[in-house]
Amino acid sequence: MVTNLDNLFTPGKIGPVELRNRSIRSAAFEGMGRDNNPTDMLRDYHWSVAEGGVGMTTLAYAGINRSALSFETQLWLRPEITGQLREITDGIHARGAKASIQIGHCGNMTHIKTAGGIPVGASSGFNLYSPTIVRGLRKDELTQMARDFGDAVRTARDAGFDCVEVHAGHGYLISQFLSPFTNRRRDEFGGPLANRMRFMQMVMEEVMKAAGSDMGVLVKTNMRDGFKGGLEIDDCITVARELERLGAHALVLSGGFVSKAPMYVMRGEMPIYSMTHYMKLWWLKYGVRMVGKYMIPTEPFRPLYFLDDARRFRAELSLPLVYVGGVVDGESMSNALSEGFEFVQMGRALLREPDFINRLAREASHHCGCEHINYCIARMYSREMACHCNVPDLPPRILKEIDGIRRRNK
Repeated sequence: MVTNLDNLFTPGKIGPVELRNRSIRSAAFEGMGRDNNPTDMLRDYHWSVAEGGVGMTTLAYAGINRSALSFETQLWLRPEITGQLREITDGIHARGAKASIQIGHCGNMTHIKTAGGIPVGASSGFNLYSPTIVRGLRKDELTQMARDFGDAVRTARDAGFDCVEVHAGHGYLISQFLSPFTNRRRDEFGGPLANRMRFMQMVMEEVMKAAGSDMGVLVKTNMRDGFKGGLEIDDCITVARELERLGAHALVLSGGFVSKAPMYVMRGEMPIYSMTHYMKLWWLKYGVRMVGKYMIPTEPFRPLYFLDDARRFRAELSLPLVYVGGVVDGESMSNALSEGFEFVQMGRALLREPDFINRLAREASHHCGCEHINYCIARMYSREMACHCNVPDLPPRILKEIDGIRRRNK
């Protein structure tokens, strides 16, 4: 039963930035770039979400430098594209919303073609999910890498963004330093958690300095890595406390590891045929069809699936917290806000219905219509993200797969 949805439509602040309401379009990767540049499709999508009523919309996963990139459809946040990005942010502002951009580095999830060299990470090794050989970053490279995060914030300001969201979760570069699963270093950046947090500290020092007094800084951080041998909740609370000490204005509480527990992030079943249908490399297409269900195991979906863990973070921290994970209707928003979270983020709901927030304003019990099929996730690494309900003329084999997942979800 919806009890306090009125709270959704009250203004809220992230550092110096005030949002018109408590809803944020999460940094779910759109796959709408081209040659690492913005496109009209990316612009039009975020304009539609802003028009649809959100407090802030977040452009996802912008690389801080060339070595950060995994996909040609991913943004590379650099001065050459500020004009195109300014068009996007101006349109978002004209529609009453604030604009954020998520910045990060894919680390060992990059590729030599997109990254311009051998992929780098916290430690050397081989990443089966890319698949690629990975070179561990040298100590002398870490200072410049942290500065690149700061430069990305300055570029974001020039492009008209109100906030940045630093990606420190999901098994990307900062997360690779934090997690004992990927950090096997023997220097002062490896070993105990206090050492593994040092690169994050360097990054946050540069980010907060660049953000100054006029930009909001959010950090996406894990509450668990989602598998045995990764970070568990007590260590993640320690990381969150450190982020609070370092000056972050808000934390986005998430979980999962793309190279080990990918569906822990999003929950549900991965449509393997849909995923491979859009792949260009034939050997990868058929390889994933054979072993994909073992590499990407299903994680049961339920509304507000991160809430139990997020409550522990709310009890330990004073800064604003953003709830994300399984927000599908007015009731789930109401429940998250009533638990003391200042904001709610959603991705799939706003892909299905960019005007989801306006619909909630008219009818508090409205459901976004997302069926948790995850077709949108399956295709986003090969082409633009899209809900299956919004894609005409899907191939019969994909429709059959969707129907099967729909039946299993009941």
